[in-house]
Amino acid sequence: MISRQSNDAGHPREDEPARVPTPDAPPQFGVSGEKAERDWPLMTRDEVERVLAGYPAIGPVARLSWHSPRPFSAAVLVTTVRGEVVFVKRHHVSIRDVEGLLEEHAFIAHLRARGVPVADVLANREGVTAVTQAEWTYELHGAAPGVDAYRGAMSWTPFADVSHAYSAGRALARLHAAAADYPAPARAIRPLLSSFRVLSCADLSAALDRWVAAQPLLVSSLATRDWRADIARIIAPYHARLVPLLPALAPLWTHGDWHASNLLWTDDAPGAQVRTVLDFGLSDKTCAVYDLALAIERNAIEWLEPSETRHVHLDHVDALLDGYESLAPLSDDESAALVALLPIVHTEFALSEVAYFEGILQSRETGDVAYDGYLIGHTRWFEQPQGQALLALLERRARRPRETV
Repeated sequence: MISRQSNDAGHPREDEPARVPTPDAPPQFGVSGEKAERDWPLMTRDEVERVLAGYPAIGPVARLSWHSPRPFSAAVLVTTVRGEVVFVKRHHVSIRDVEGLLEEHAFIAHLRARGVPVADVLANREGVTAVTQAEWTYELHGAAPGVDAYRGAMSWTPFADVSHAYSAGRALARLHAAAADYPAPARAIRPLLSSFRVLSCADLSAALDRWVAAQPLLVSSLATRDWRADIARIIAPYHARLVPLLPALAPLWTHGDWHASNLLWTDDAPGAQVRTVLDFGLSDKTCAVYDLALAIERNAIEWLEPSETRHVHLDHVDALLDGYESLAPLSDDESAALVALLPIVHTEFALSEVAYFEGILQSRETGDVAYDGYLIGHTRWFEQPQGQALLALLERRARRPRETV
């Protein structure tokens, strides 16, 4: 549970008014769209200057250029008096401690060494890339090349053009190839990871019990819900189709949040190519098909629309997979596994969101949205005509001869 007392980092008191968005501080993205009140306070200039004091090579702050609207943390682009731009990101220690960030930074370093275009993670004067001050953990990234064409796009909103989907698919294949020899084990169980610990096990019920029991906040958040029955009824039938295909899914460190907004582009026009890959905060050891399923879920289905009118960009799905398979064709079993996994790929992350909203932010209402609308609602949607059409597309791709992909 987070402290609700103010401190030097600017954490608000219970009676502090919500921070009103301004042109320099856009509203935060929430579970149902934009919202004015932010879960985590904006970073202040004084706070940034305290952090940058440990990075003398960067130089003093000139201005805070832009506050990220994305949830789960606070982040800001900082312009220094030397004209350099750095990205400062702050996490509450209950979400990411130094050890957790170092897991991500090691993976980024590996990808950089293999030629994947990623942002520089900056080390302070002690040579470390993550630091703690009070109840916050900080990391700094150098400005990365490319155009932030999707800066204002939430996850679950589509690519601007089918060509972007194709380029994103190729870039994901390159990342997976570079990650193939990364030897690190799966990350420690932490909040808000794209985890494959449960779904990768043949015995779903036993694996889920072990995983939930290791997270006290999740245990507490699920205590009043009939979650075992819900998962047995809604998630388990899809998982049963996945089980025979699990041996074909080689373990692999993956990005875990492959959305257009986590990519920088050569420009913002049709035909633009991926220039830089950003944000490895949800990365973990999963498998390539898992990452592909997440990429489809987060880019091709407009979840923020009402269920009955929700649009699916089937042409983007085809383009994303065509781009991926132009470099890394899926096997028959991998293609079949994608069909089985897509409706439930969000399971562990959705449960982690329930614990985050209820246990850390103390919002039962938002926890209900994560449980009912995300965990349960996303899977149930695949029973509807649009969801069935998406699965049918994947099934057709799975059946067609490999050489035509």
